[in-house]
Amino acid sequence: MRVRDLHTAKGRKEHGRFTFEGPTLLDEALRSDTAIEELYVTAAVLAANPTVQRLDQTGTPVFEVDDRTMRKISDLDTPTGLVAVARQRTADLAAILRSPLTLVLADLNDPGNVGTLLRSAEAFGAGGVVLGRLGVDPYHPKVVRGAMGAIFRLALSVASPEQFAAAVRAAGATVIGLITGGADVAAVAPGKQTALIVGHERRGLGSWETAGMIPAAIPMHGNVDSLNAAVAGSIGLYVLAKGLSRES
Repeated sequence: MRVRDLHTAKGRKEHGRFTFEGPTLLDEALRSDTAIEELYVTAAVLAANPTVQRLDQTGTPVFEVDDRTMRKISDLDTPTGLVAVARQRTADLAAILRSPLTLVLADLNDPGNVGTLLRSAEAFGAGGVVLGRLGVDPYHPKVVRGAMGAIFRLALSVASPEQFAAAVRAAGATVIGLITGGADVAAVAPGKQTALIVGHERRGLGSWETAGMIPAAIPMHGNVDSLNAAVAGSIGLYVLAKGLSRES
C-alpha cells in the first residue's frame, strides 16, 4: 500500500485505511485508543515531538521522510510534517439505531459540512452517524479534519436509503427529517430511539424520506429560507438532545 493511495475514496475503500495529519489529531487518536499503523514524519517533527518519539520507541512503524516526500503524501498545501495511517471502523447499522439519538446524513457531499456534523453529533450525545452511500466518504481528509477527533470515537455506518428504511422498521425507531414546512423541531417529541435525518439545503432529503417520518423544521425570521446543512443539523441535534434529557 502506498500512502498516496489513501488520498482517494477508491484507495481508502480498497485498503480499509485512512490518513490524518498533525499532532493535534494524533493526540486525539491516541486518547481514543485508535491504533496507529504507520507514521510518517519529518526529521524536525521526530526531534521535537515526544509523542512521536514514544511511539517510535514502543514499536509503532515510524518513517522519517524528507520535506519533498512529505509534500507528496500530505493532503495539505502547507504540510504539518506528520501523516498517520489508521484502520477505518465500520459499525453495524442496526446497532447504531438502538442508541437514543442517531444522526443520518442524506447523501451530503460537502466534506466540511459532514466533518462539522460529526463533531456536533458527538457533542450532543448521538450514539452514531449513518452516512448515505452517494455522499462524501466519511474518511475524506477534510471530513477527518473537520470532525476534530470525533471520527475516532463515533460509530459510523454507510447505507442506502433502502437499507436505512429497513433497519428503522426493524428497530422501531422514530425518524425525524429536517425539511421545509415541517413542524417546529422543538415541538416534536423524540422517541426512545430517534434518528434525525439532515439533507442538502437545496435538494432536501430526496429518497431518504421514509414512511412514517416526522417532518420538522427550524423556525427562521426575515428573508432567510434555509440554513447551511451543518448549522441546521447541529441545531436539530441540540434540540432533540435536550428533549431526550428531559424525558430520561
